[in-house]
Amino acid sequence: MTAARKKVVVLCSGGMDSVACLYEIARTHEAVHSLSFHYGSKHNDREIPFARLHSEKLGIPHSVVRLDFIAEQFESALLAKGGEIPKGHYEEQSMKQTVVPFRNGIMLSIAAGFAESKGADALAIAAHSGDHAIYPDCREGFMAAIADAIRLGTYAGIEVLRPFIAMDKARIAARGAELGVDFSQTWSCYVGGEIHCGECGTCVERREAFLLAGLPDPTHYASAAPLPPKPC
Repeated sequence: MTAARKKVVVLCSGGMDSVACLYEIARTHEAVHSLSFHYGSKHNDREIPFARLHSEKLGIPHSVVRLDFIAEQFESALLAKGGEIPKGHYEEQSMKQTVVPFRNGIMLSIAAGFAESKGADALAIAAHSGDHAIYPDCREGFMAAIADAIRLGTYAGIEVLRPFIAMDKARIAARGAELGVDFSQTWSCYVGGEIHCGECGTCVERREAFLLAGLPDPTHYASAAPLPPKPC
């Protein structure tokens, strides 16, 4: 039985997962709006323009919500005021330095109000099976709980869709390719330089995803050093 089409607000940062999610929702539901958050990360200004670009390609309105209080009050190496972004595999313990406390909780809460205000039935986030390794607010227990809270706390009973939750990054890359996503027009690198560094956790994960998916990687990296092994 085919699931009913919903009016969906898509959280889209401009990274490869969220852009693929935008295309997935545009294919399977009605994407009524895409929503990016500028919270003062080192790479926000590099990735958000790609969220806007793909939204425009698909004819989907795009908005940016500024969360300046995160930049001012929170601590994380990911933020512009934070320390150096660590190098290595995405699942290394050192990558916890890049966690922005409760980021997904904050964004999903705001997105729920935004979605109800836009007359949507649901919102979508590109959380996937690899995220939980270092992000507490990507884990299934949290996601199920906040999905219940959002459904119960909105008149519309807003649903939280996670189309990629059972996929790893390589499968998302493959699905994005099937949907026609131009991954050269996405941004992953946490360092936020002119080109992808190739060595931070998200660059490593990006490189690994294309390799495992058997897809050509369209990304230009500052470093093409051998990929670090995945931690045991």
